[in-house]
Amino acid sequence: MFDALDKMTEYDERQLLKKLDGVEKPQLANLKTHLYKQIMASLRDLKSKDSVELQLNEMLDYGRILYNKGLFAQSMKFLEKAKEIGFTHGKYNFLSQVISLEKKIEGLYITRSMHERAEQLSNEAIEVSAHIYQVFRLSNLAVRMYSFYIQNGHALNLEEEKKIKQFFEENLPENAHSFTGFYERLYLYQSYCWYSFIRQDFLMYYRYANKWVSLFDEDPVRIKVETGHYIKGLHNLLNAHFDLRNFKAFEATLQVFVDFYHSPLCQQHDNFRIHSFIYITSARINWHLMCGTFKEGLQQVPIIEENIRKFELHLDKHRVLVFNYKIASLHFGYGNFKAAIDYLQNIIHEPLDLRYDLHSYARLMHLMAHYELGNDMIIESLAKSVYRFMAKMKNLTAVEEAIFTFLRKNIHLSPRQLKPELEKLLAQIKQFEKDRYETRSFAYLDIISLVRR
Repeated sequence: MFDALDKMTEYDERQLLKKLDGVEKPQLANLKTHLYKQIMASLRDLKSKDSVELQLNEMLDYGRILYNKGLFAQSMKFLEKAKEIGFTHGKYNFLSQVISLEKKIEGLYITRSMHERAEQLSNEAIEVSAHIYQVFRLSNLAVRMYSFYIQNGHALNLEEEKKIKQFFEENLPENAHSFTGFYERLYLYQSYCWYSFIRQDFLMYYRYANKWVSLFDEDPVRIKVETGHYIKGLHNLLNAHFDLRNFKAFEATLQVFVDFYHSPLCQQHDNFRIHSFIYITSARINWHLMCGTFKEGLQQVPIIEENIRKFELHLDKHRVLVFNYKIASLHFGYGNFKAAIDYLQNIIHEPLDLRYDLHSYARLMHLMAHYELGNDMIIESLAKSVYRFMAKMKNLTAVEEAIFTFLRKNIHLSPRQLKPELEKLLAQIKQFEKDRYETRSFAYLDIISLVRR
């Protein structure tokens, strides 16, 4: 069955049954299930050396098997080794299982050092429980802050910022900054990253993204153990450099990321390789948007789209939305307004289940693209539609209000009459450039450059 499936370009059950002599259709489901289990068992054996978690689980499994056989001393040897590795790498969830089995063995296998062992296991259990509790609290906070951003984007006003601040402070452990464990600090820095990014405090965002990556720089062995977190950290550090327009630091960090992408560690797993590709590609687009080199950026689009199709099964909907918006931005910046509209339509027609802010700015750029194309017949109704959408989403900033007012008042002006009105608009929106609640308008859409066009 494996050979027959391996030779197929697309799954065809009828063709598969023809190639499997003596196999009837009712038997096929059980055979596929059995094959799947065999493949997973083989992959586990092949990949166990690449993962600390798999090695630890293997040792724990051996310990349980020997325990069930009544070979307590031999079981304890595996558990001791597993515990040593677990403490070294801070795998406290795993350690709780090991210590639990050790306690069970101590209740059955009496030794001369039983009193000392009982005290040691008790102290270890208390230490592990404390670490697990701290890591759980911080990881819960990190994932909830990230979930808020994916759902809603940035805080829109002072009222919303107060709510997110209150939530953050209520869920942040009082002594969180005194924690010294790797995972406690990792999730603490992640929590602050999302918190500051939501509040558009990009300097704080940079500070904690840098701390996140520095954790791995201090202890490079952790890169192998928590590769996914390292990749995500580099991605956020690049985003922070982009938001602050740190050109030199952006280039240096991108080079570190590219070098890591080509390393055997990154290439050995599809997950690491694909996510690194996604984040590096996103960073390269950001570089062209930041520098205004739209033509050079558009030259990469066919390769990007080919890889998006190739990795379609591994890409979440959020990432595809972001790619569509960034590619549309390149086309818009270069003056390919029709192409920009095509990419923006891909976002506009998606369900509104995440990133309301991205949907809003896609509609605003879509409106401006039609304005640039001189599609006067639909501009007025389109402007009203976009205004209603953004108002309903409570997503209007002062900059956006100014743009809508300008479009409604000046839609029928000639180019000569339009120039002084554009200058007025530029003067009006420039005063908001340093306003923290208005920065998203400048980050998502380079309003000032567009007005100067």
